[in-house]
This record gives sequence, C-alpha cells and structure tokens, in this order.
Amino acid sequence: MSPTTMSKEQSTRQKSQQPNPHIPGVAGALFGIFMLAAILSAILMPENGVADNITGLTTIGLTLIGIYLLFALKVASQWEKAIVLRLGKFHKLAGPGPFWIIPIVETTPTWIDHRVMVTPFAAQKTLTKDTVPVDVDAVLFWMVWDAEKAALEVENYRAAVDWAAQTALRDIIGRMMLADILVGRSAIDKELQMVIDERTTPWGVAVQSVEIRDIVIPQDLEDAMSRQAQAERERQARVILGESEMQIADSFAEASKAYVDNPTALHLRAMNMLFEGLKEKGALIIVPSSAVDTMNLGGISGMAALAQQNLPKEKK
Repeated sequence: MSPTTMSKEQSTRQKSQQPNPHIPGVAGALFGIFMLAAILSAILMPENGVADNITGLTTIGLTLIGIYLLFALKVASQWEKAIVLRLGKFHKLAGPGPFWIIPIVETTPTWIDHRVMVTPFAAQKTLTKDTVPVDVDAVLFWMVWDAEKAALEVENYRAAVDWAAQTALRDIIGRMMLADILVGRSAIDKELQMVIDERTTPWGVAVQSVEIRDIVIPQDLEDAMSRQAQAERERQARVILGESEMQIADSFAEASKAYVDNPTALHLRAMNMLFEGLKEKGALIIVPSSAVDTMNLGGISGMAALAQQNLPKEKK
C-alpha cells in the first residue's frame, strides 16, 4: 500500500467521520421562515374575519409541528449510537432505535458504529535491528466499546487507530532481528495487540486481534537466503549419509564376529552370495583367486556355469 493510497483512504475516513454542520442551520432557517409566515398572516388577515385568521393560524401551526417532528425524530441503526449535544455540551448517548431531540438546542454531530472494524495497515521500508529494510502488511480488528470516549476524547478515532497501529508496527520491527520476524509472526501479533490496545483504550477502542499478512524483503537478500537454505540442506544430507555409513560399518563389524571361529559358516555365506549373484541374467562376478582356492569356488562356479548352459537345451 503506497503512501498516496493510504493518505486518500485516511482523508476519506475523516470526511465520513466529520459531522454535517448544515442540518441544525437548515432546521433553524425553516423554523424562522414559518415563524415569520405566522406573524405576517396574523398581521395581514384581520380584514378577512376571525374565522379565516384562526384557520390560517391552525394550518401554519400544524405545519410547524410537522417540521418540528421531522427534525426532532432521529433513528439509529442496531449497531449505532448517537452523541447528543445540548447547546454544545454532551447530554446523552441515544440509540439504537428511534429517539427525540430538541431542534436547534440539541444536535447529533457524531454517530458511533459498534461493529467490529477491519483496518489494513503497513510499515514500508522499515529497518530491522540488523539493518534490513522490510515491508510488512498487517490487518487490525477492533471495535468501539465506549462511544462517549470515542467521540469526545479524540477528533477522529478511526484515523487515530490507523496511525497508532502503524507506529506500533514500525517500533516493533525496529527492535527485532530479521530472522525473528520471519519465524515469529504469532509473537509479533500478540505484542502488536498489546501495544495498540494500550494506546487506544483511553479512546474507548478495544483491539481484538492483529494478523501479519505479508513480509517482503529485498530480492537480493531473498536469493541469498535461498542459497543458504539449500547449502544447509546439502550439509545435513552429507552428515546423515556419513552417519549411515558408520552404522553399516558397525553392523558389518558385529556380523564378522560370527565368522571368526566358524570357517564353515563363512564358506556357506560366500556360496550363498555367489549363488544370488549368478541368478541374475547377464551378471558378471569377479572373484579373487585366494577365495577360489580357499573355498573351492572354482568348482562351484564351473558347475553353475554348466547349469546355465544346459538350461536352454532343456527348455528346447
């Protein structure tokens, strides 16, 4: 989110939050016009008789009552509360539902929404503790729990919450290392919630949760971290392979103890290995001459080869 976009959103929020000062002025102007009309009708109608004067005054009076009711009746939605000021001073909270005010004397400059609000915010090009520039996007979930404080203690509580969240996020990023930020999102969320809630509580605003959406780091640093992670995986693979070789060597050393004083078992094991190798078609086995002499493998090999040659003839 660019600073221009953020400034446009904040200006839109401020405009939506500002009261409409023309409503009391319009009510007062209409009230004054109809009062003037009543006075002029009373002055100009004496020649028409008492009955006509009474009828005209009754019509004007009913019209004034209708205008009064029109501007005195207000309706707040289920999720809203209205701040009622009497002669500029706080009088009461009204709503939800219909309520009455005294036109001109009482005004409703601010309407407070009690639903959960969602505010996206970002910390752009913020340096971490190890001087790495990062862009962090987050979402803030909050709600107004005290409408009176939200209206009277801060000029624009929506913009105030937005700026408080941004400054808190920048402060936390500046105190953390990049590695801690990348792996500790949940810890950042909790710390952000505590910091922002502490700042917004005097305004009647409660923070429900904060969630980090994205953390963007420079592309060069991202490539270097990728190469580092790949090298670390290769190192771990080599270490695991070396440990496996050690375990295999230990197993062979343990198995060799069974053949130390038992040459017959060693002879049978050699014959079995040779037999397993010769079962594969096209297999080539190179046997040391010492093994051929000591374990009579030459005769065995000749017999096995003769058996392989006779096998196709039998099939025919």
